[in-house]
Amino acid sequence: MKEVLSHIKPNKQELSQFKKTSTAFLKTLNSKLKDAKAILGGSGAKGTWLSGNFDIDIFVLFDYKKYSQKTDELSNVLEPILKKAFPSTTLNRLHGSRDYFQMKYQNLSFEIVPILKISKADQAINITDVSPLHSQWVNKHSAKVKDDIMLTKKFCKANDLYGAESYINGFSGYVLEILVTYYGSLLKLFKASQKWKIKEVIDAAKYYPKKDALFHLNQSKLNSPLIVIDPVDKNRNAAAALSIEKLSLFQQKAKEYLLKPSASFFEKKVFDPSKIKAAAVVAITIEPLKGKEDVVGTKLLKVFQFLQKELEPFSIKESHWEWEEEAVLYFALNKKELPTIEIRSGPPIKLTEHVKVFKQRHSDNYMENSRIFARVKVPHPKVEDFVKNSLQDKYVKKRIKTVKTVKII
Repeated sequence: MKEVLSHIKPNKQELSQFKKTSTAFLKTLNSKLKDAKAILGGSGAKGTWLSGNFDIDIFVLFDYKKYSQKTDELSNVLEPILKKAFPSTTLNRLHGSRDYFQMKYQNLSFEIVPILKISKADQAINITDVSPLHSQWVNKHSAKVKDDIMLTKKFCKANDLYGAESYINGFSGYVLEILVTYYGSLLKLFKASQKWKIKEVIDAAKYYPKKDALFHLNQSKLNSPLIVIDPVDKNRNAAAALSIEKLSLFQQKAKEYLLKPSASFFEKKVFDPSKIKAAAVVAITIEPLKGKEDVVGTKLLKVFQFLQKELEPFSIKESHWEWEEEAVLYFALNKKELPTIEIRSGPPIKLTEHVKVFKQRHSDNYMENSRIFARVKVPHPKVEDFVKNSLQDKYVKKRIKTVKTVKII
């Protein structure tokens, strides 16, 4: 654990750069703000960010009385202020439930989110309004376990469990902060997870007696297999995005670690297609569309799933996709070529009208065992041609910017 921690905790240079740059950013922005104040948010405010992760969240708190009835204006109010404060920087506006902004400042990435200044969760009009309250709770309750929080985040990142986005359906950073704080350490969390049942309730703030949360929460908030009551909002399930697949994988990996602890559990496994024994491995490099990560990621996932379905005739042995600046989709296949003729089954002979229609569609047909069949030419029997044709489908083209390369390994 100590060895892993030494690699994931920000070093003195990173901490210095983070503090210096974020402080300078906030000073510049706050000098231009009148009815609002910019503060540090996210893992940066909680002290739970990992080495190498220089994405800085900034929340701009607008006066509640002045803007609570016109929150849809917050992004429009903030945009010209950001442009005035940072005139030489490219500002990107991203659409969401409330538009937010991204920019580079002194070589670091900043995400700036306009929110209402609130003192309690029930004042929130948008879920992002509650974010500073999350930071306050974590800082108040997790001082002794921040190292364990960082280890848990790294563990989840390494095992594809991290992120509440809809194309991941894993654990958000905040949920992990709650869980580690609640149980007291990473190891205690791992051990407890082995006893979790479906709809297990984690109530760190003790809002409800035992499992009463299941009766008090709205049914729409109980769809996830793990219920984590937000400690600053008793009506919210912080783990609502978690899927049963990701929960099961977490429990499996935690069990494996408990049986045989190793630093390898905290290392991202590199997918190496050259090590897969298959007739062919298709590697497709895609340039994604621009936009909000959750939206772009969901579109890439849908393209991946579409191609999985399309490639079923080639018998998929293994498939995988990854995404940073570009997305790469891998499909390991047991076949690299299909028969040039496909036998297609038609209706029973006794259904004369259906048989007539089938014959009109397929001229090369024959009768066998009281049923009609047709010999149909396969248009793209070779996997290279098949994949290139599938990538021309409208379903794919409207969800990506472009296909950069298609390689058959």
